Amino acid sequence: MSDVFDPKLVESFILEKLSETKLPSIAIAVIEDGRVVYSRAFGFRDAEKLLPATPRTLYGIGSVTKSFTALAIMQLAEEGKLDPHDPITKYVDIRFKPKLGEIEIHHLLTHSSGIPALAYAEAFIDSSVGAGETWLPITRDEDIFVFMDKTVEDWISAKPGERFFYLNEGYVILGKIISNVSGKPYEKYIKDKILKPLKMNRSCFTREEVEELGEWAQPYIIDKDGKLIKSRFPFGITADGGLISTVLDLSNYIIMYLNRGKFDGKRILSEQFIETMTKEHIKMPYEGKPEYYYGYGWIIKNFLGQKLVSHSGSVLVHTAYVGLIPDKNIGVAILANGSGYPLSQIGEYILASMLGQNPEELDFVRRERILKILEGTYHTYKKTMKIEVKR
Repeated sequence: MSDVFDPKLVESFILEKLSETKLPSIAIAVIEDGRVVYSRAFGFRDAEKLLPATPRTLYGIGSVTKSFTALAIMQLAEEGKLDPHDPITKYVDIRFKPKLGEIEIHHLLTHSSGIPALAYAEAFIDSSVGAGETWLPITRDEDIFVFMDKTVEDWISAKPGERFFYLNEGYVILGKIISNVSGKPYEKYIKDKILKPLKMNRSCFTREEVEELGEWAQPYIIDKDGKLIKSRFPFGITADGGLISTVLDLSNYIIMYLNRGKFDGKRILSEQFIETMTKEHIKMPYEGKPEYYYGYGWIIKNFLGQKLVSHSGSVLVHTAYVGLIPDKNIGVAILANGSGYPLSQIGEYILASMLGQNPEELDFVRRERILKILEGTYHTYKKTMKIEVKR
């Protein structure tokens, strides 16, 4: 393990966040120089039964799945079966006409199709976990093509490649392209071409597989009063956010990227195509510094002078974060069975420590510390007024 990494400081920070947010559990794995140098889980995978989480515990990884989908597309491109700059209509039938220009596979990979978020994923997750008033019973990929009918034309807001609009539906379409081009269902392709070669033996997509593998993190919703409410997992999500995994399995995935496309002596993707995936393709519309860019299924930004390649994921009842710094050969995977604190911040806290920096000096940590100091009840002169400050 790196001499500069301070596990005790990291453990203290994670336990603090578990206490503050009431998250049931957090699992982490830290990678350096091609191996896991630290892994641990905190809290309970099932709070009611007091079953502890471990680094082998299964969680949904949400939108971290998008990089797996992008990797599959690039594998097919490397085999000459498609080109990222092919129009999507070459591989799938869509019910709307892209009125401002052809939408390419590249545009879906980079969320630059010109179509703004249509909120399918949010509605589906709310429907599945019972967290909202919406009901959108989508059960297969084809339903997305019905959902995205001719009325989508009225929502197109920019020429393809011109602006960034995060579009979950675009990645579902990519999943269908993978299926049509490979001749396999999306999930089977991912298993055969990515999960098996990476020895991600505890990663899957379905309820039946979860039951067979065991050690599943019970999904929870945390209400406004901090109470844990047992919930359901939104099985049925596919290429945009449906993969289920563990921090140890995700470590193998990270190691493959740090090895520029190789794992355990096997080539998963060429170094050139790995570079294409982690290249800054389009600027994301976030104010301030650092600037964020989207690659192919990855977000890229400057972090403490280093190129950070990362992505977060959430299906409301499970959350995830994967981050890696290729030039330093380090990475981190984090999973939780609830939402309430950005796992990306825990990830950056860990990566800062790995870089030999004091993570307590990170901007978000300093802000949190200041807010904590300000928490409390304040009274005006002679207690004519009471003000309560809380986060």
